[in-house]
Amino acid sequence: MENVVLIIHLLLALGIIGSVLLQRSEGGGLGIGGGGGGASGRAPATAMGKVTWGLAAAFICTSLALTIIAANNANGVSVTERVTGERSAPAPAPSSNLGTDLLPPSSDDGAITVPLAPAAPASE
Repeated sequence: MENVVLIIHLLLALGIIGSVLLQRSEGGGLGIGGGGGGASGRAPATAMGKVTWGLAAAFICTSLALTIIAANNANGVSVTERVTGERSAPAPAPSSNLGTDLLPPSSDDGAITVPLAPAAPASE
């Protein structure tokens, strides 16, 4: 099913490219100039314009269909698992003393502590 939708999608893409290239150039960039007649800023709907809009709508529909099909086929399997064909072991559960290893060592650990500044002499 996915291959059929993909082939239709590619044919629609080629159709859109062809229909855009076959349309009459109206001159001017970004829709400036060219004929809508009167005060209207839009050109009259031509047959090629309608074909292009129809192809674009069908292209968007096939894009959505391919996205839905790909999401259904994934089923929570990662890309590397699909390539290698083996499932990895689940990640180990975090230990209950999470975060205590970030603390500086205490003096009862036998660690050597170095003072940050020399001790000030006692005043008499």
